Amino acid sequence: MTLRTFGFSEFGFLVSALQWTILLTVIALSGGGFIGFIIALARTSTRRAVRVAAATYIQIIQGIPVLMILFLSYYGLSLAGFQMPPLVAAGVSMTIYASGYLAEIWRGSIQAVAKQQWEASESLAMTRAQQYRYVILPQALRIALPSTVGFAVQVVKNTSITSIIGFVELARAGQLINNATFQPFRVFLAVAALYFVVCYPLSQLSRLLERRLHAGSAY
Repeated sequence: MTLRTFGFSEFGFLVSALQWTILLTVIALSGGGFIGFIIALARTSTRRAVRVAAATYIQIIQGIPVLMILFLSYYGLSLAGFQMPPLVAAGVSMTIYASGYLAEIWRGSIQAVAKQQWEASESLAMTRAQQYRYVILPQALRIALPSTVGFAVQVVKNTSITSIIGFVELARAGQLINNATFQPFRVFLAVAALYFVVCYPLSQLSRLLERRLHAGSAY
């Protein structure tokens, strides 16, 4: 039996798989951001029933491991007759996961806006929608941006669990190459380096935004 060595072609395969990791991250943050924004607004609604429903959704998503969400999306729906390709199942699962956490981040950011800002906008006879659009959300964005970018780093790393359903992202590609080369140190060192190349700039961006935007400072 002849073993392959870890070379340029194998590293190229890892880089190709990294593209799928990035794509899955973009899907999760885009879909999760859309749903999370709606949930965040519902969480700050003036109607108690809407707030309770939104809070329940967040608690359920945050109380379930993302791995379980992945299993339910891929294996659970297949038992019900819905066969989903690994990319779709992974995208749906990561979107649901991201929505629960982004909703809570953005809810906290909205509620962190000073009460006086709400009162001032009400005194100008603004509607609720106008308050959000012109006064509250621009300030909440300033508060939420560093935490949102920081959460994106967690999403990048958590995409590795999708390998369990056969989705070939970066971690799964590393496993496949290791099975062919039996050089785990070289293979997974390269995998770790590629994760670092993506995650480190995001981490630094989060810290930079936190300093420049003075996130969390009093108004």
